[in-house]
Amino acid sequence: MPGLGKTTLANKVYIADSVMSHFHVRCWCCVSQMYSMHSLLVQLLCSISSESPNKYLKKNENDLAENLRQVLLRRRYLLVLDDLWDVEAWNLLEKSLPNNANESRILFTSRFQNLSSQFKPDSKPYHLCPLTDEESWTLLQKKLFFKEGCPPTLSEVGFQIAKTCRGLPLTVVLVAGILATTAQDRWEEVAKYLKFIILDNKDCKKTLELSYSHLPDYLKPCLLYFAAFQEDEVINVRRLLWLWIAEGLVQQAKGKSLEESAYDYLMALISRSLVVVTKQRTMGGAKACQLHDLVHDLLLSGLVGHYYLTEKEELGTLLPKLLRVLDLGGYNCVPMEVASLVHWRYLVLHGTRSIPSAIENLSRLETLIVEHPFDQIELPNTIWNLKRLSYLCTTDRTRGFIFPAENLEVSPNLVHLDTLNLTIIEPFSQSLQKILAKLPTIRRLKCSCKRSQPARRLTFATRSSKEILEFDCMRQLESLHLIELKGYEFKFPLNLKKLTFIFNYQPWSEISTIGKLPNLEVLKLWTQSFVGEEWVMKEGEFPKLRVLELSRLDICNWTASSNNFSHLEELVVIDCWKLEEVPSCLGECHTLEMMEVKKCRESVAKSVEKIQEEQMDGGNELLKIIIKNCDYTNCSEAEGICSERGSISSHYT
Repeated sequence: MPGLGKTTLANKVYIADSVMSHFHVRCWCCVSQMYSMHSLLVQLLCSISSESPNKYLKKNENDLAENLRQVLLRRRYLLVLDDLWDVEAWNLLEKSLPNNANESRILFTSRFQNLSSQFKPDSKPYHLCPLTDEESWTLLQKKLFFKEGCPPTLSEVGFQIAKTCRGLPLTVVLVAGILATTAQDRWEEVAKYLKFIILDNKDCKKTLELSYSHLPDYLKPCLLYFAAFQEDEVINVRRLLWLWIAEGLVQQAKGKSLEESAYDYLMALISRSLVVVTKQRTMGGAKACQLHDLVHDLLLSGLVGHYYLTEKEELGTLLPKLLRVLDLGGYNCVPMEVASLVHWRYLVLHGTRSIPSAIENLSRLETLIVEHPFDQIELPNTIWNLKRLSYLCTTDRTRGFIFPAENLEVSPNLVHLDTLNLTIIEPFSQSLQKILAKLPTIRRLKCSCKRSQPARRLTFATRSSKEILEFDCMRQLESLHLIELKGYEFKFPLNLKKLTFIFNYQPWSEISTIGKLPNLEVLKLWTQSFVGEEWVMKEGEFPKLRVLELSRLDICNWTASSNNFSHLEELVVIDCWKLEEVPSCLGECHTLEMMEVKKCRESVAKSVEKIQEEQMDGGNELLKIIIKNCDYTNCSEAEGICSERGSISSHYT
C-alpha cells in the first residue's frame, strides 16, 4: 500500500548520524513508475555532488555511468533506490556500481513485497505494517497539537477520526492538514464525511490511482470485483477465487488449475498491498482477506476507468440469461425458473434439504454452495451429468451432500470435482468406495457420517467387525476431514498433507497409520477423535509434520522423541484438561515458531515455559508462547470446569 511511510523510514536511516559517519558516500534516487537510465544516473550524481542537473544533462549514459563508478570506486557507499517498481531499474544500474567488498550497502523501497527475492532469493525484507488505531491517534495528535496534547473535549471524536485512517500514515497526515484548518466545533462533521474528503484530496487520489493504473490488465477486473463486497467485509479467499473463475476473470496458467491460477492473481494484488490478508491458513497462504477502505471507495468512485458496477437493487434490470453468479438468499429450495438459466456457473442456496433433478439443466455450473443447511442435502441422480462441477460445499461440516448410491455403474464420473462436503449413511457396505471412485480429482474432502437409526456411541472397541474405509484410491487428495466416523480403520493416500479428526473415538494405537504418511504437514485431533490416557509416538513417525493441534482429548500422558518433531512449527493444545505436560523434547525442536495452550492444567503451562527457556538458551528468541486459562491444579478441578463439551464448529473453511 502506498503511504505506509517507506520513504520516510528510508530517509531517517539515510540521514542518521551513525549512517553518515559509517559511509564515505551516500546517494539517493527516486525510481518510480517512469524512469530512464539517464535520469537515474543524473539523480545519483547530483545527490553526491550537490551539483545542478544541468551539469550532467548533455552527457550520454556511458559517460554518466563511468562518472558514478569513479566516484564510488574504493569507497564505502550507501545507495538508496526509492519507490522501485520492477527489477529492471536495478539491472540498468548494477554495472555502474563497483563491488568494493567493504560493507557498501544498497537499500531500496518498494510497494511490491516479492521484489526483494529477485535481487537476493534468501533476503528478508523489512515489511512496514499499518499503524494501530492508537498509533494513528498518537501521530494525528503530534501533527495537530505538537507537545500541547489534545483537549479532552476532542479526544473521543479525534480517536474516531484516527481510526478512519485505517493505519495509513499518509492518510493521517492528510487528515491532520484538513483538521488544522477546521474549527474544532466542526470535527464531528469532518468525521462524518472524512472518507469522501480524503478521496477528494488530489495527492491521496493520485497515489491510489497510480497503484491501480500500474496493474496488469488481467488483474484490474479482479480488483474491481472487490467493489461488489461490502466495505470492511472479510472475504473468504476460496469463495472469492471461485467467483472470479465463475465470472471468467481467470486464465488458466500452464501446469496449474484454474483455482491455482486465481490464487496467483490474488497474491499479486496482495504483494502490491492493495489487498490485505486478515487470516492465514495452517498450511500457509491466505484464508481470508480484506480491501482497504480507501481502495474500496476508489473502485466505487468511477475513478478507475469505464468499468461499472450496479447497486443490488438494480440487478433485476439485467437480463437473467446472461448472469453467471447467483446467491439465492432467503430461498431454501431451488426455484424452477433457475433451471432454465443455463449460463450460471456459481449458485448459493440457503437452508435447503434437497436439490431438484432439474439441476442438470445448469450444464455450466461449477460451484454449488448451501449455506446454513437444516440437514444433510440429498442430491439427485442427475448430479452426475454436471460435467463442469468443481466445488460442492456447505457451511456446516457435519451436514454435507448425500450422493445417490443407485446406478453408479452407468453414471459418469465427476472429473473436475475438486472440493466436496460429503455425508455418508451407515451402514456403508461398498457404496462409499464406489462413490469415491467416481470422484478421481478431489483435493479437499470433508466426510461425515449419518446413521439410518439412532444408536449408542459406537467405538473402535465396541464395533463387532472392523470395517476399513479406503481413501487411498484418491490420488490427488491433499486435505481430509473425518467427522463422526466411529470404529473404523482407515487407509489414506500417501500424498495427503492435511488431516482432521473429530468425534471418531479411535484408540491411540491406531495413530501409527497416520504417523507413517510421508507428506502429512498438518494434523488436527479435535473432540474425542482419539481416546485413551496415553499417546506414545513411535520412532520415525510424522517426518514432515509442521502443525499439530490437540483439542478436547482425554489424554493424560504424551511421550515423544525429538525426531518426531523434526519439522514442527506450531503446537496448539486446547482443553486437554487431563494432560500432565507436553513432551520436553520440544526444547530440541529447532523449527518451532509458536506454542499455544489454553484451558489446560498448570503443569502443562509450566512445561511449555520450560521449553521456551531451553529454546532461548539455544538461540531461538523468536518463539511465540500463548498461555491462557491454565490454572487447573488437578484433574477433578479441571473436569468440573470443562465438563460442558462444545459442539463441532459449523463454519466452512
